[in-house]
Amino acid sequence: MAKKKKKNKNHYSKGWARFCGRLLHLMGWTADGGPMPENKAIVLGVPHTSFWDFVVSYLFYTSFGEVAHVMIKKELFFWPLGPILRACGCIPVDRSNAGSLVRSLIEEMEQDEVFKLAIAPEGTRKPVRRWKAGALKIAAETGVPVYAGYFDWGTKHIGCGEKLQLSGDIKADLDMVQNYYESLHLTGKHKERYITK
Repeated sequence: MAKKKKKNKNHYSKGWARFCGRLLHLMGWTADGGPMPENKAIVLGVPHTSFWDFVVSYLFYTSFGEVAHVMIKKELFFWPLGPILRACGCIPVDRSNAGSLVRSLIEEMEQDEVFKLAIAPEGTRKPVRRWKAGALKIAAETGVPVYAGYFDWGTKHIGCGEKLQLSGDIKADLDMVQNYYESLHLTGKHKERYITK
């Protein structure tokens, strides 16, 4: 008797990928390039001003058949929403403890051969001047590259962006990241909620 194929949690079927790509196109979005080529990487998602950022980003990354894991507060993982979120690559996290949150994500990344992590450095959909450094801390500890992903609601272009050159100095790198995004002049779905400095 043939063994049942184990589902690859890091890839979606070709049919679902094509559907997501068409839906993204119907919504008026243009994909600039594809996913990060490395097996393990972090992609920043900026500007984050609406839940729709997750929807558009999911469609973009899934259109290439790949999974970009995202952090979602654990309180949302109730039935029937929990299984749906997990199927979309969402990871339940306890946001009350930043230290354990970073540690648990590092453990998740180290356990899998392929693990792409998408993080919104703003940490909230509200306007914030100082972004969170969790993504940079994870990158410093794991050695994975970080890409400057974007979803520009002004032009409706989305992409993983450039690979950032990090120094390992978290504070300096966070300043560099915010300055870099400021130079891109991106537009959030809710314009008033996006500020870089």
